[in-house]
Amino acid sequence: MRLDPRLGGAAALRLLLAAHVVAAFEPITVGIAIGAASVLTGYLSYKDLYCRFAECCRSERPLNASALKQDLEEKLFGQHLATEVIVKALTGFKNNKNPKKPLTLSLHGWAGTGKNFVSQIVAENLHPKGLKSNFVHLFVSTLHFPHEQHIKLYQARNCYPDQLQRWIRGNVSACAGSVFIFDEMDKLHPGVIDAIKPFLDYYEQIDGVSYRKAIFIFLSNAGGDLITKTALDFWRAGRKREDIQLKDLEAVLSVGVFNNKHSGLWHSGLIDRNLIDYFIPFLPLEYRHVKMCVRAEMKARGSAVDEDVVTRVAEEMTFFPKDEKIYSDKGCKTVQSRLDFY
Repeated sequence: MRLDPRLGGAAALRLLLAAHVVAAFEPITVGIAIGAASVLTGYLSYKDLYCRFAECCRSERPLNASALKQDLEEKLFGQHLATEVIVKALTGFKNNKNPKKPLTLSLHGWAGTGKNFVSQIVAENLHPKGLKSNFVHLFVSTLHFPHEQHIKLYQARNCYPDQLQRWIRGNVSACAGSVFIFDEMDKLHPGVIDAIKPFLDYYEQIDGVSYRKAIFIFLSNAGGDLITKTALDFWRAGRKREDIQLKDLEAVLSVGVFNNKHSGLWHSGLIDRNLIDYFIPFLPLEYRHVKMCVRAEMKARGSAVDEDVVTRVAEEMTFFPKDEKIYSDKGCKTVQSRLDFY
């Protein structure tokens, strides 16, 4: 981007802001103001100039797969499957100029295993502002639909489908590459999520809006017991957790959450219609992974890594099963608060 040496970025910004103020009064004047800014800054287009100072939807922006992989490998501990599948899924989807449907990922595992953290990393690699982006949208079931006792009333008034559909339609209309994160899926009333089924299906457009470049991510504790059972079976057989493959868990997960009334996907058409592209298991974390989390948190705080503190924090955690004590029952979820005591 070329800027006239006589006009600094601050001056260009003032012209841009002036154009926005004028926009409330007269579109023609807006064009003149933007045109002037474009000439003075090196014949930039309005969009180029605007996007220099404000966030723009860049649906066609290529994914830096190497950066995503590096982020996951360096910041996510004990989740080789999640790292592998997410890099593969996002790379393939973003490289496809004409996807037939949105990308839909369902992340499963106990609390503290990294699901929310991964959704944050994915958001940051798709939109520079990450979770603060205008094009990344977080839905929390216990926040947005907290009153279970009102569910029948909501359904009778068609509130659930209408609210969700309007929310998604409006955001995808603004940015085709919008990212939607549905947290606490296991606390969402059965059937609610099916309201968005048309948006995840193989439709070119719905009411003039294409959803094919959007990304939907579901986060759920449901299936954590199935994932733990598989991991424990491998451990007891003397096999490494890194030997666990997606095929060892994906089918079990999809069937398990489909038949689980508390999964948010109970008897869901999203599974029936194979609209969820990947069921991604997050394995329970071992003692060594908890120590990795402690070290990472200390570095994030700008503190020197004290291995004595690392060990003490890790040993304060509780582990299961009762006899073997292999897996942290809270993953790394309480590492931050426990580290506050040191």
